[in-house]
Amino acid sequence: MRAAAYSKRVTGQHTPRSLIVTFYGAYGRGDGHAGGHPDDRPPGPVPVAALIRLLGAVGVDAPSVRSAVSRLKRRGLLVADRTRAGAAGYALSPDARQLLEDGDRRIYGRPGAGGGTGGWLLAVFSVPEHERHKRHLLRSRLARLGFGTAAPGVWVAPDHLYEETRHTLARLELSSYVDLFRGGHAGFEPTARAVRRWWDLEHLAKLHRAFLDAHEPVLARWSDGGAPDPEDAYRDYVLALDSWRSLPYADPGLPAALLPADWPGVRAAEVFAALHGRLRDAGAAYVREVVAA
Repeated sequence: MRAAAYSKRVTGQHTPRSLIVTFYGAYGRGDGHAGGHPDDRPPGPVPVAALIRLLGAVGVDAPSVRSAVSRLKRRGLLVADRTRAGAAGYALSPDARQLLEDGDRRIYGRPGAGGGTGGWLLAVFSVPEHERHKRHLLRSRLARLGFGTAAPGVWVAPDHLYEETRHTLARLELSSYVDLFRGGHAGFEPTARAVRRWWDLEHLAKLHRAFLDAHEPVLARWSDGGAPDPEDAYRDYVLALDSWRSLPYADPGLPAALLPADWPGVRAAEVFAALHGRLRDAGAAYVREVVAA
């Protein structure tokens, strides 16, 4: 995903397709994952009528839901199916489930921006000219994983992305074009200065601040105590998750020592974690109510 797409989502320009993926990631899997519990999401396909109502709660009209679902079906992420009661519905494809599971550790398990131990992962690739379409796919996937560019054909990321990178490249059948190396930065310029060359830290900080501007006031509203209203909790949580889930990919979790002292990613991670803890389960109650109806 390019930087412009990250910016649109973080600053509140949610798209129907993104919101549908966010909904299924949070509530539509029907099994346990890092973001929730195995008994609080509807199993199986989500009925069309329920999906339209649930997306309507976050500002998506019915024609836009149907159009976005059609695009996700063509991409192989959603599959048409029938609920136990015989109603038409949509479920995640196996590939979509794998993609969401791959993202759980980053989205829900992220301890906070600025983590990491200081080790580096290098990806060096070479693609024959007659397969140059795979060169573009490699670049886009490494960028989506959070790699920065050290030199043409040489990409760098924090070492903790090693397993996810191996898994992603193998799944896309791109591993034969790539060599991976692990190690430290040995010079010649200071590593903190090199990091500013490999990543656009000013842009990343802007994305974190945009998330805080949009969602820190939401957290303040919910911090007064009392049981959250399920529909309101669902709406605020889905919008926050839709904004947040791209940030751990734009910002791969660089070591705190290499970031500015006032790095806003730390606070952004804290705000999302607090919203998740406060609102997700209450939102699940609303989803169950709508699906049951």
